[in-house]
Amino acid sequence: MDGLRHLLPRLLRHPWLLAGSVICAIFSAGGLGVGLISLGPLLRIILEGRSKESVAQLIQQYNASRSGFDVPERLVNLLPADPFHAVVAIMVGLGLLTVFGATANFLHQFLALEISNRAVAEVRTEVFRHSLSMPLSEVQRRGAAELVSRINKDSMALQGGMLALTSKTVAQLTKGLAAFAAAVWFDWRLTIVALLVAPILGSILRKLGRRIRRATRAALEAQEDLLRVSNEAIQGIRTVKTATAESMAADRFEVANAAVLREELRVRTARAIASPLIEMLAVFVLIGLAILAARQILDGQMDFDSFMLSLAALAVAGGSLKPLAGLVNDIQASAAPAERLEELLAIPDEAASASGAAAIGRHSESIRFNGVRYRYPGADVDSLTDVDLEIAFGEHVAIVGPNGCGKTTLLGLLPRLFDPTEGVVAIDGSDLRSVRLPELRRQIGVVTQETVLFRGTIRENIAFGLETDDAAIRAAADLAHATEFIDALPLGLDHLIAELGTSLSGGQRQRIAIARALLRAPSLLILDEATSQIDAESEEHINAAVAEFRAGRTLVVIAHRLSTVLAADRIVVMDAGRIVDVGTHEELLDRCEVYQRLARTQLMPG
Repeated sequence: MDGLRHLLPRLLRHPWLLAGSVICAIFSAGGLGVGLISLGPLLRIILEGRSKESVAQLIQQYNASRSGFDVPERLVNLLPADPFHAVVAIMVGLGLLTVFGATANFLHQFLALEISNRAVAEVRTEVFRHSLSMPLSEVQRRGAAELVSRINKDSMALQGGMLALTSKTVAQLTKGLAAFAAAVWFDWRLTIVALLVAPILGSILRKLGRRIRRATRAALEAQEDLLRVSNEAIQGIRTVKTATAESMAADRFEVANAAVLREELRVRTARAIASPLIEMLAVFVLIGLAILAARQILDGQMDFDSFMLSLAALAVAGGSLKPLAGLVNDIQASAAPAERLEELLAIPDEAASASGAAAIGRHSESIRFNGVRYRYPGADVDSLTDVDLEIAFGEHVAIVGPNGCGKTTLLGLLPRLFDPTEGVVAIDGSDLRSVRLPELRRQIGVVTQETVLFRGTIRENIAFGLETDDAAIRAAADLAHATEFIDALPLGLDHLIAELGTSLSGGQRQRIAIARALLRAPSLLILDEATSQIDAESEEHINAAVAEFRAGRTLVVIAHRLSTVLAADRIVVMDAGRIVDVGTHEELLDRCEVYQRLARTQLMPG
């Protein structure tokens, strides 16, 4: 089965747990098999115990009446000679066997739950870590909702298949085989006839499993869209309310929810028909066996008690194997999330996309964009075209241009959030595609307009990604002019920030983000409209602090405020993905039409 192909490699990562679980299941099933086999001698003693033969003689007659394995003579000698006492002894033995079987079954279930839970937790961690290391372009193309859905929803669906395989399937299968072995003990002829229906059952289950797997995959994809719609509405709740778009958001959710329901209902027929179909086939098999046995009994070729015991053992085997239809469906259904998770893991990560792993020292010479072109996956036009630019170490460069001209995309190439479609981006002569990513990114500080904070304390958010002490954190907060509002909070640095930083104002969030970047003591500081939500007075203080902090560092900023632009050594003007001019404020006002237009319409006074 395809489901087993996906699940078994995960389970084999814990061989001792898997082996212990299977061994305990075999012991538990063995107790059932021995109990069924003991019914033969027990029935003979009860039915013929009033005769003058001893218990030993009765069991010897029982052994002689059938071919194959016999009741061991050593075990027979342990039984009392009196039939009633022998029956009591056998019953006590069955009771002890039941306790042993129940203990083995408990250990099997315990180990099966541990191995399935551990395996799924490891898969979840592996997929999450891989998602973090995937190229940013791939993450953006798929969207957060798809990745979160695969990490959480698909792993939960995978867990259902793992539990079905390790816990229920192994238990039911071993018990069914033990009961089947008992049936062979009593009369192998009836058992062989019963096996004739196995290929039919296998074919039916295989066809139903394929349909379930396809429907499960479609349902998971529909749930991705449902998660996306719900996330957008809840995270954008301010916009929804101020736009009085509650009804529209609810309608979008209902459409997505209806799609999920439709895909989940597609599989109901396949799941519902499996168990009744197997029950019907089992009844037909029993009818056939009864007719065959009647002929054998009437012809004197079979004992009635052997027929009844064999039929009873087959019934127990059928009862144990009956749930396998539903369990096989669960295993097949888990193949779909397993495939989706494997698809995600097959995407090359950022490290794999590097052509080498050369070390890169701390930036001290220059940054160069040489013939750079970049197009987002799936886009029809380039975001950057023929970009050539050199920035000397220690230089302060401002990048300006109309919205959508490629400013943020250009700076995203420096920490290798993207790789250029054509051309080379180099720091100190090293092509960034050939250097070690952690070493590159550790020396770059980035603050974006869309500030991202995480649920946790202010201390944790400022120190995010670093191991440092409170003194360094406070020094960075001072530089970012964040100390005043932090100290005003009841818990100071230990103040808990809500998810996405919604408990703070936009300006407070940006100050924390600036402190986070400054704490890294970067050799290259990138500010992408980092002070857009800060008042002019605070921006002036922060600009002064950054000007002092940037000594011995390269500073590249994207800004819409004239004061930030005027503080730069050079200004780079971009339009439609190209660099159209580079110079000082006065030079560009004299010769650059795009800059003149920006100065009149977009560059706000400082």
